[in-house]
Amino acid sequence: MPTLPSEQTPSSQRRPHEAREYAESFGVDAERYDRTRPAYPGALVERIVAAAPGRDLLDVGCGTGIAARQFQAAGCTVLGVEPDARMAAFARRSGVETEVSTLEAWDPAGRRFDAVVAGTAWHWIDPVAGAAKAAQALRPGGLLAAFWHTPDLPAEVAEAFATVYARVAPDSPFDLRAARSALDAYQTIIGRVGDGIREAGAFGEPEQWRFAWEHTYTRDEWLDQLPTQGPLTRLAADKVAEVLESVGAAIDALGGAFTMPYTTVAIVAKRTDDAR
Repeated sequence: MPTLPSEQTPSSQRRPHEAREYAESFGVDAERYDRTRPAYPGALVERIVAAAPGRDLLDVGCGTGIAARQFQAAGCTVLGVEPDARMAAFARRSGVETEVSTLEAWDPAGRRFDAVVAGTAWHWIDPVAGAAKAAQALRPGGLLAAFWHTPDLPAEVAEAFATVYARVAPDSPFDLRAARSALDAYQTIIGRVGDGIREAGAFGEPEQWRFAWEHTYTRDEWLDQLPTQGPLTRLAADKVAEVLESVGAAIDALGGAFTMPYTTVAIVAKRTDDAR
């Protein structure tokens, strides 16, 4: 379940792209991240490939290469850009050429791509600077596509997670109670991404695509994924263990498994021919 720093907290707390220590914390266990994080719907990959003018892709915040490998399997050539050197090293081992950098600091060095994609990553990027850099890296007519999984966690599991997390990490920027609907939480982020695309002045009007699917998790499968989520990547081991115990008990009360409905949401825009 991708989780964002709260957008409803005091101004002293930062927006996601300002929380670099969280954005670059996921490599603490890159193998677990790659093993447990879900892939993206095949229909999304196919639609992006069909909408792009060619098959040279830049994958921003590529992580361990989960999305990049899906695009490679669809016939694309993919270059990854990833700020966490540990995640980038894993992506390279999995067959994805990857450069270590934030998008904002990355130098295209004259290279142009048919699509710039970002799977569960664009919220960590400055929305205006990121869109401007994407425009710089895209050919005219190229596609910018940022996408996220938005899960509908069972209420009992969400409540257990929020309660124990508030206890073990009271000063965290992640307010799990403020964002019970992941789709609603991401609409705030997606709205800001759309505003950044418009402000960059190099794209047509952004649109949203949605893909619904579901996955059944056993207790062990969900607890295996949970430490890869932003709220837990920087917690001490004893606090993570406390969270897992509480969430595990909630799943046990549901019979030891649950089915998670997901909506994968993409915001997509085409670079205009006259952009510079």
